[in-house]
Amino acid sequence: MNPSTSPGAPKPLTGFKFALGTFAVALATFMNVLDSSIANVAIPTLSGNLGVSIDEGTWVITLFAAANAVSIPLTGWLTQRVGQVKLFIAAILLFVVSSAACGLAPNLPVLLIARIVQGAVAGPLTPLSQALLLSSFPRHKSSSALALWAMTATVGPIAGPALGGWITDNYSWSWIFYINVPVGLFAAGVTWVLYRDRETPARKLPIDKVGLISLVAWVATLQIMLDKGKDLDWFNSPTIWVLTIVAAVSFVFFLIWELNEAKPIVDLRLFSGRNFFGGTVAISVGYAIFFANLVLLPQWIQGFLGYRAVDAGFVTAPLGIFAVLLAPVLGKFMPRWDMRVLATLAFVGFAGVFFMRSLYTTDVDAYTLVLPTLLQGIPTALFLTPLTAIILSGLPPEKIPAAAGLSNFVRVFAGAVGTSLFTNAWNDRTILHHARLAEQTSVDNPAYVGGIGHLQTALNAGAPKATAFFEQALNAQATMLGLNDIFWISAVIFIVIVPLIWITKPGKGAAAGAAAAGGH
Repeated sequence: MNPSTSPGAPKPLTGFKFALGTFAVALATFMNVLDSSIANVAIPTLSGNLGVSIDEGTWVITLFAAANAVSIPLTGWLTQRVGQVKLFIAAILLFVVSSAACGLAPNLPVLLIARIVQGAVAGPLTPLSQALLLSSFPRHKSSSALALWAMTATVGPIAGPALGGWITDNYSWSWIFYINVPVGLFAAGVTWVLYRDRETPARKLPIDKVGLISLVAWVATLQIMLDKGKDLDWFNSPTIWVLTIVAAVSFVFFLIWELNEAKPIVDLRLFSGRNFFGGTVAISVGYAIFFANLVLLPQWIQGFLGYRAVDAGFVTAPLGIFAVLLAPVLGKFMPRWDMRVLATLAFVGFAGVFFMRSLYTTDVDAYTLVLPTLLQGIPTALFLTPLTAIILSGLPPEKIPAAAGLSNFVRVFAGAVGTSLFTNAWNDRTILHHARLAEQTSVDNPAYVGGIGHLQTALNAGAPKATAFFEQALNAQATMLGLNDIFWISAVIFIVIVPLIWITKPGKGAAAGAAAAGGH
C-alpha cells in the first residue's frame, strides 16, 4: 500500500523538496547496489595488495552478500521497533562507517569483518528506500516512483565495474569504499531534513530470537564452509566436516522451529503456495548464476587476458544499458502480458548469452567480449520484476511484506552461495583440463617436441625458456576451458529451471507494481 494514502499520513513532497528528497533516497539505494558490484573488478588488485589468493579475495563479495541476506528478514521488525526514517538514517550512517573501515583495513580478516557489518546494515536500505519514495510521490504517480527506483537500482551494475576499475587503476582499491562516505553523509543529511516529520510510529515487539540465532548459525557456517573448502582440501579437513555438520544441524533445527513458531522471523509456510515456491526457487537459482558469473568474468579478463581493472570494468558495464532503456517501456506493457512468458524469455535470453560466452578462446577480442554483456541487459530487464510479480500474486496484502522479505533473503543468499560454488567449480574444471592437456606434454610425443623446437626458434631461447612459455600458454588454455564449462553449464541450468516458472498459476502484470515495491 502506498504510505501516502494511509489515514493521517503526511502529504507527498512537492517542488524542490520533492526533487531533492527523491534524489537523496535514490542515492542511498544506488550506493548500496553500487557496492555489491564495485568490488568485482578490484578483487585481483585487492588480493595482491593484501597478499592473499584471488579465491580468498572473493570472500569480500560472498560474505557481504551473506550478511546482507541475513539482515533482510529483520527489516520489518526493526522498522516497527525504530521507525522507518530513523532506521533508514541509521542504516546509511552505519554503512558509511563500515565503508570507511573497509578502506582502512590493513589485512583481509579486518576487511572481511568490516564487509560483514557493511552487508548487514545494508539490508534495510532497499525496502525502506522504496517505502520512502512511495510516500514522496502522489498516489497516482506511484508507478513512476517504482520505475525511478528500479532505474536507480539498475544503474548500479553499469557504473559499479567501470567506476571500481577506474578508481583501482588511478588511486587504490581502498577508494572504492571511501567513495561511500561523502555520498552516504549527503543522502543521510538530506533524508533527515526532509523526512524526519514523516516518521512512522514505533512500538515494542517481541522477536523470534531462537529463529534468528539458528538462521545466523546455518548461514554463517555454510558460507564459511563453501569459502574455505578448497583451501582446506574439502572433506579431508576436520574443520570442513565440523562446519558442515553444524550447518546441517542448525538448518534442520531452523526449519522445525520456524514451522512451529507462532510469529517466526521467516514465514516458511509461504512455500506451500506454488506461485511462491516456483517463483522463489526460479529467481534464486537464476540470480545465483547471474551474480556468480558477474564475479568470475572480470577475474578472468584481468588475470589471463591482461586487461587493466578499468578496462575489465568497461567490458562488463554494458550489462545495464538495455536494462535501463527497456525499464520504462516494460512498465507500460507488462500489464498486458503473462508474467510467465516474460520470465521464460529472460531465462532463454540468459541461456543464449552464456552459450555465446562458452565459445570464448584465449585470443578473444574486445567486441566478442562486450557483445554478450550488452545483450545480457535484455533478459536482465525481464528478470526480477516479472518473477517477483509471480511470487507475490494471489497473496493477501498482509502477507506481501513477509513474502517479499523471504524471497529477497533466499535470492541474495543464493547469490553468495552461487559465487562460492562456481568459483570452486571453475578451479576444479581448470585442474581437470590442465591434467588432460599435460598428458600430451611428453618427450615421446613428436608434436610436443616439435612445438618446443619451434618455440626455441621463435623466442631465440633455450629449451627451459621455451618450456616455461609453453606451460604458461597451457595454464591459460586450461583456465579458459574451465571457464567455458562454467558458461555452458550456466546456459543449461537456465533452460532446465524454466519449468519452475510454469508450475505457477498464470497472472497478468497487475502485480508488477507490488513486485517492484518488494522484489528488487
